[in-house]
Amino acid sequence: MDVIEPDRIADLGAGIAACRICRDHPAKPGNPLPHEPRPVATLSSTARLLIAGQAPGLRVHQSGLPFDDASGNRLRDWMGVTREEFYDADRLAIVPMGFCFPGYDAKGSDLPPRKECAPAWRSRVIAAMPQIDTVLVIGQYAAAWHLGARRKKTTTETVRNWREYFFVNDGPRILPLPHPSWRNSGWLKSNGWFEAEILPVLRQHVDSLIRGTKFA
Repeated sequence: MDVIEPDRIADLGAGIAACRICRDHPAKPGNPLPHEPRPVATLSSTARLLIAGQAPGLRVHQSGLPFDDASGNRLRDWMGVTREEFYDADRLAIVPMGFCFPGYDAKGSDLPPRKECAPAWRSRVIAAMPQIDTVLVIGQYAAAWHLGARRKKTTTETVRNWREYFFVNDGPRILPLPHPSWRNSGWLKSNGWFEAEILPVLRQHVDSLIRGTKFA
């Protein structure tokens, strides 16, 4: 079994909190983060469940709590967990593709995760948490990193084929999910199979990982 090093987790967490690479050394010259960075991530030496999201929104940027918004409320409902359980770092790690709020585009939508975070941090963070059993992959950017060539052409196809990534014998299980944003409410209504087929599995599996119940 891999040895988990709490000091390594603490050092990585401190490094992420102090990171200003998107402001001081942007991946695209002349395109620094337009505001003071506030990296948001929850690392853990004990959690068996990892949420791999996209990037914080403005409300999360202001509070410093991941998924501290309507999307988080929907995600917690999907998972069947309380707010207290969700923010218990002993049970749950949360590492988005981009650690800082990226700002808005011309239409007022959140920009994609910054390109600096994942190359600088992600491999080190994942390697430091070998105890992770399952990764909830939320949205296209997290799916691209965690699934690579195994990802389907669309998020819908990727989520629909969740069994390919979840029932594995080597490495962490991966469960791809759509983003829980209110903008996806139409998608959820049009794809009732997600609630009927995937949410019961998600809730039972989350229950087994954070409460120790038996997963069938």
